[in-house]
Amino acid sequence: MSTLSDLVYAQGRSSEDDVEWLHRLAGDGQLLADLASADIVLWVPTSDDSFVAVAHTRPSGAATLFYRDIVGDRVRPQWRTQVREAFHSGRIVDSASPDWFEETPTRVRAVPVARQQGGQLSVVGVLTRHTNLGEARTPSRQQITFNECADDLFGMIASGDFPDLSAPTSPRRGAPRASDGLIRLDVDGVTTFASPNALSAFNRLGFEDELEGESLVEVVTQILPGKRQFDESLPVVVTGRAPWRTDLEARGVTVSLRTIPLRDHGKRIGAIVLCRDVTEIRHQEQELITKDATIREIHHRVKNNLQTVASLLRIQARRSHSEEAREALTQAMRRVSAIAVVHDTLSEGLAQNVDFDEVFARVLKLVAEVAAAPNTRAKTHSSGRFGTLPSEYATPLALALTELVTNAVEHGLAGQEGDVEIVAERDEERLEVRVRDTGSGLPEGQVGRGLGTQIVRTLIQGELGGTIDWHTIMGSGTEVTIEIPLRYIVDAGRSSTGAGER
Repeated sequence: MSTLSDLVYAQGRSSEDDVEWLHRLAGDGQLLADLASADIVLWVPTSDDSFVAVAHTRPSGAATLFYRDIVGDRVRPQWRTQVREAFHSGRIVDSASPDWFEETPTRVRAVPVARQQGGQLSVVGVLTRHTNLGEARTPSRQQITFNECADDLFGMIASGDFPDLSAPTSPRRGAPRASDGLIRLDVDGVTTFASPNALSAFNRLGFEDELEGESLVEVVTQILPGKRQFDESLPVVVTGRAPWRTDLEARGVTVSLRTIPLRDHGKRIGAIVLCRDVTEIRHQEQELITKDATIREIHHRVKNNLQTVASLLRIQARRSHSEEAREALTQAMRRVSAIAVVHDTLSEGLAQNVDFDEVFARVLKLVAEVAAAPNTRAKTHSSGRFGTLPSEYATPLALALTELVTNAVEHGLAGQEGDVEIVAERDEERLEVRVRDTGSGLPEGQVGRGLGTQIVRTLIQGELGGTIDWHTIMGSGTEVTIEIPLRYIVDAGRSSTGAGER
């Protein structure tokens, strides 16, 4: 399905600022739908003087009129005149009589979506409210208040006062909704209405009286424990003066607050305060933070232990009198160090994926000692991008590449000067890595049988499910090609490639 941005840009009539405005309004679509107990549809104009739906939100506490998704559809003929009039006049247009939609009586309101541009109002779209009259019943006081709040917000949308781009965007978890609890404040910050859920939330915080008729600032002052530090944005939130969010904590309970100042043509007339008990959500978030910190600490300690092992192997290698034993210990030291690099990278972040380009840049440094061997001068080059890989891919791939680069320097370029080039190519389905050297090359069809070769085969074929191929480059040198399937990897940056020398 196309995104809102794709649908808007496809019409060719909106700027980036228009799209941002429409995005923010669509983000509050659920709030508008719940307050109005109606379906909310956002339309943008097309090049042929029609309109296309770019967002649709169903009410959570009432029956929807649209059982099928209408995003991407053109405006229906029965609404076109009303929507067009709202767009061109800049005024809210209500249907003169009930509109029938699939044998259901409805009432439609078309609201121009306006925003300020250089001191002038510019209409960038139309929002329609589709109310189901088939389930009409005597409204409760709460529903009447909700509808009044919805009408106030529709008026602000038409006058360019809503949404407010200075307000923070909604968090992914725990954002308060109308059904979670709603408080209506007058211009002085006195509560004129509090839904049962809002009253329950404040009761859990320790306030035992009625909220209506009380100044919300004074209520919060009674609730907050003395001498406790609190969010500096709290005063402007509870007075209804700024479109902000904050958390209120007392007696082990956390209530999230969001304030929406209400204005009539720029003049403040009160505010809506949405509230939600997010105690359990905040506990879960804290547990996740603690677990993430523990995992990072484990990776850090594993890295330290591996570096200690590598140092012991290095010391043992230097004291060894056997050239063969010294070489074996040195190779073991490099393998352990390569694994330590991966754990060090994992200890620096909380994601389950790692930037393998960063890992490999550090792994390449591990071959510096080999490159500095007597009578061997090797230059290493890297091009392309590995991208982001799951952490379980990082260790075997880093170790395999360490082996291949080390072999290219030690054996391919032994006693001579040359280059080792590592080329990474990636698409949606596979990662291909080629390690080439300009050395003497292997006899065609022959592959080494040493421990390093066995390790590489086990890691690439066994752990990564990939393939590996050795062959001699025409003229001189050896090229090793690794291909790894990326069935389960999603890399946000996979489309960008670059070349460079590390």
